[in-house]
Amino acid sequence: MKQAIFEQPILNKLSRQKLTDEVLQALDGQESVPDDTLMRCIVLAVTRHTSGTRYTLKERQSLARSLFNAMRGLDLLQPLIDHTEITEIMVNGPDQIFFEQKGQLFLSGLHFDNEQHLTGVITNFFGRANRLIHESKPLADMRLSDGSRVHAALPPVAPDGPILTIRKFTGFEPTLSSLIEQDFITQEASEYLAEAIVNKLNLFICGGTGSGKTTFLNILAQLIPQSERVITIEDAAELNLHCLPNWVRLEARQPGPDGQGAVTLSHLIRSSLRMRPDRIIVGEVRGPEAFDMLQAMNTGHPGSLSTGHANSCSDMLNRLALMVLMGIQLP
Repeated sequence: MKQAIFEQPILNKLSRQKLTDEVLQALDGQESVPDDTLMRCIVLAVTRHTSGTRYTLKERQSLARSLFNAMRGLDLLQPLIDHTEITEIMVNGPDQIFFEQKGQLFLSGLHFDNEQHLTGVITNFFGRANRLIHESKPLADMRLSDGSRVHAALPPVAPDGPILTIRKFTGFEPTLSSLIEQDFITQEASEYLAEAIVNKLNLFICGGTGSGKTTFLNILAQLIPQSERVITIEDAAELNLHCLPNWVRLEARQPGPDGQGAVTLSHLIRSSLRMRPDRIIVGEVRGPEAFDMLQAMNTGHPGSLSTGHANSCSDMLNRLALMVLMGIQLP
């Protein structure tokens, strides 16, 4: 395993809490202030805290940035988030933080103070997006404003400590032409797929984790004629079809603290049938929603698209059959 050392923040547990309290006191407890206002208060607090010490200007700036990241960002993970070449971040407990860069995995050298520190970062991060994660609801997913995907797991389902996985949205949006240029697909295959889209064949993309299923689905969906109404349905909205003027997207919702209020993919697929769709695109099929999706495909909505996890086309067909059975109310 390769190791790429990121600088561990010099902000320790005691100074973090003391400085945070001082900043919040200066803001009268108001955390929802503009970034520049928060940073000014942080700089003043750090300056007072380090007055008469041997901290250099660079170290004071590092303290201020670390505190800002702790209060407004993802704490010590923020430099990994901001790094443009890092595509995935994997946190396996407080002491193991990995990242993927240019297809290779690296150990970052960063670490949280302890398990409680990491848990606090995760719960605060999800809380700012009005997503709950705690011992009674230890799994959570979230989509960031830039399109990045976040998944977290807390004990007891993660017995070795909190787990956090962030798949960053790179901003690069490939096209069929760029895939041909990079030898990811042949000219003949691209022409066949383009014809399949125009002629409204149902398409299902399968592959392993991180193989580019959603990216490829997004590329193909952009070939849909502009005159059609398209509805996308996803667990966490990732598809970007702003090129289509009549595009509507729906996103599933997890249950609330009382276990109520969940909106599943199956619910959304059934609801979408009342929205006069020409095509329905389901971002990823994992379970009983396969039944509703195939029903939609075969009852007046041809040309629909979806993806699924499988190692081959035959494996995907077998998985689809099992998922359809999950969606049928058997006696």
